[in-house]
Amino acid sequence: MRRAIVTGAGRGLGRAIALALAESGADVTAVARTAADLETLEGCRALACDVTDPAALAALPEADILVASAGANVPEPFLDVAPETFDRVLALNLRATFFTAQAVARGMVARGRGAIVLVSSQMGHVGAPNRTVYCASKHAVEGLTKALAVELAPSGVRVNAVAPTYIRTPMTAPFLAERAFERATVAAIPLGRIGEPDDVTGAVLFLCSPAAALITGTSLVVDGGYTAQ
Repeated sequence: MRRAIVTGAGRGLGRAIALALAESGADVTAVARTAADLETLEGCRALACDVTDPAALAALPEADILVASAGANVPEPFLDVAPETFDRVLALNLRATFFTAQAVARGMVARGRGAIVLVSSQMGHVGAPNRTVYCASKHAVEGLTKALAVELAPSGVRVNAVAPTYIRTPMTAPFLAERAFERATVAAIPLGRIGEPDDVTGAVLFLCSPAAALITGTSLVVDGGYTAQ
């Protein structure tokens, strides 16, 4: 049985990914900072862990699959961004992703196999107003994906990213609650709808599976055509 770790599994995309991997037969360790967020996550082992603390990552078990899904977004005009906001978003979206991958990849390299999927965003491929910090963090994740893929390939470890458009999750709910914002977002997506978590889980399962055995260093954009324009 494949062993998988999913961070950010308490809610949103991370939760959906953890459940999908468990349903596919993986032995899933679901990781979130708050233990209460994991209590109703069926079919997974719960592990409360602050992934922004590199020392805490020693508690992560060995795994064949890592999906680094913990992330945050604080939309603000560029001229108003405070250093504290920049540091908080980069600490979770980039620094935590980097050191989580490092902690888990050590075991993968020792065993000569593994699949890592970093949850990026369509904003890792384009720019957008009021999202300078988020875009910077996700562009960095895209670069990290490529660099890790090249470095870890000789050890049999594949590294890819999945880059969703706006998906209905607790993180995007406040933005999409503004009707004008939702209408403009739908209009910018050629397929004409906001994504659902299930739209992303299939992409993650594919990248983790033997069907993607020759795929590494790429980003699978699940965006309804947003970045094709």
